Amino acid sequence: MTGGSAPPVFLDRDGTLIVEREYLSDPDEATIEAGVVEGLRILQERGHPLIVLSNQSGIARGLFASHDADRVNERVAAMLHRQGVDVLAWYVCPHAPDGGCDCRKPLPGMALAAARDWHVELKGSYVVGDKRSDVEMADAIGGTGILVTTGHGRLALDWARAASRPVFDGLRSAAAYIVHLEQE
Repeated sequence: MTGGSAPPVFLDRDGTLIVEREYLSDPDEATIEAGVVEGLRILQERGHPLIVLSNQSGIARGLFASHDADRVNERVAAMLHRQGVDVLAWYVCPHAPDGGCDCRKPLPGMALAAARDWHVELKGSYVVGDKRSDVEMADAIGGTGILVTTGHGRLALDWARAASRPVFDGLRSAAAYIVHLEQE
């Protein structure tokens, strides 16, 4: 069970929490995006469970092993922990885009697993990411999708604006928006 009563915030990893590096497998190459620690602190202080959902097709493509993705996640978790931020859980989809799974975003499989594992409510949750698939996953779970323009975010900017989706320059601004929505 989670500690707060606030809805969960589902976060993408590459391009959202950390600087985008195509098919990252080396934990030493993980770098936290600017404003991420501040944004996560804001959310954590307000009781939002922080859960990472990450498509990692490099595993299915044979570019790196599952344990490499786990090592990157562990490194990022440790870097955030040293800054006073604790991520509740990390979920990885190891499948290729044509893998036929139900966990690859925008499908809701990872979020459904998190809801089951941690007893969090999906309806009213938030999904923050740098790709259209992150934002669209929010629709599948009754949440609010937020695009950040870090990572690949600029590639989805026109779509997001045309679809009237909230767009921010990074996680700090997205967190401020979530707080604003919660206060309305």
